[in-house]
Amino acid sequence: MNVNRCSSATVLMVNLDNGLTDPLSRELKWRKIQSLERSISPVTHSLIRFTYAEIASATRNFSKGRVLGRGALSYVFRGRVGFMRTTVAIKRLDREDKESPKAFCRELMIASSLHNPYIVPLVGFCIDPEEGFFLVYKFVSGGSLERYLHDKKKRGVKGGPALPLSTRYKVAVGIADSIGYLHYGTERCVVHRDIKPSNILLSSKKTPKLCDFGLATWTPAPSVPFLCKTVKGTFGYLAPEYFQHGKVSDKTDVYAFGVVLLELLTGRKPIEAKTGPGEENLVLWAKPLLQQGALEKFLDPRLEFPQKNLQQIARMCQAAAACIHSEESRRSNMDEIIAILRGTKVRSLTKKKSISSNNCVTECYPQVQRTKSEMNSHLALAMLGVPDFEDDDFYCR
Repeated sequence: MNVNRCSSATVLMVNLDNGLTDPLSRELKWRKIQSLERSISPVTHSLIRFTYAEIASATRNFSKGRVLGRGALSYVFRGRVGFMRTTVAIKRLDREDKESPKAFCRELMIASSLHNPYIVPLVGFCIDPEEGFFLVYKFVSGGSLERYLHDKKKRGVKGGPALPLSTRYKVAVGIADSIGYLHYGTERCVVHRDIKPSNILLSSKKTPKLCDFGLATWTPAPSVPFLCKTVKGTFGYLAPEYFQHGKVSDKTDVYAFGVVLLELLTGRKPIEAKTGPGEENLVLWAKPLLQQGALEKFLDPRLEFPQKNLQQIARMCQAAAACIHSEESRRSNMDEIIAILRGTKVRSLTKKKSISSNNCVTECYPQVQRTKSEMNSHLALAMLGVPDFEDDDFYCR
């Protein structure tokens, strides 16, 4: 009896509480929506505003069969919108997460300002007081670079041969161009903070497109760092100064792009538990091999390397070495990396450099042992299967 009375009292109290606070909650929700609307008003004229009914219809009420991918705070669905039934990618932010409004605002403001052939364009958005926030992007049909490089069942997406070296080089140059645009080609420097193969999509013609600006933020200027309260991103791609101290700058993206270059060259993932001792971390394994010019141990064994591709290999190796330097101050910027990849200029990347006459330009790494110590905690966490970091507390600026 006592238990029943306690249960009834508890239910009654909850019901009374809901009845009293719901109007206030709705009022607060509407005020937040109105504030958000004011924040994004400068850019919404260039975007299509969808209703929730249109979003639900486009995704067949968010059918599981329409899921393209998911992140820490979002799902991405394939959908069809408009009279022409145009295929789009619809990102649904977690409506239960209190940070979703800020994340939505920041991503919309940044993505709507970007206009580059190697960046997936934002098409529109939806704000619904009850259902949450949605971003609508152009759909890219070819799948992600991650699938081509690492999905054993879908290498070549449809079980075809490995991605040829010429295409990998094309991807490297295109994504370098997109990152350079973020850092130098916009009104305010944008740092993506999550450069990785799963965020690189390929068109039907294998043109690369950088996507997912959910972690992107503005910085005061290129190479002007700031500190964030919470590190976020993906294990294996985090620059040492970012992982250890929360220091963010354009060099954060440069390091991550260097890891992507290593993946393109080697076919390996950045962190692999099922490898030999000393080979678990791609960067630490690759550095001495780049230094030695030991490409027979380094390059993806699935690839053929005709003579005409040797220059592309050399440029990608040189660019990777310039990107993955453990010291931020000695890491090249993206303009320099683009120049290396395109072969448009020759410059001294660091004070210590060696040139392999037959293969590629590589860096000397007198501090490899120190780098291993720096990244030990990074590797240990990754090997335990810790998921990607959560969003931090950046506000829409």
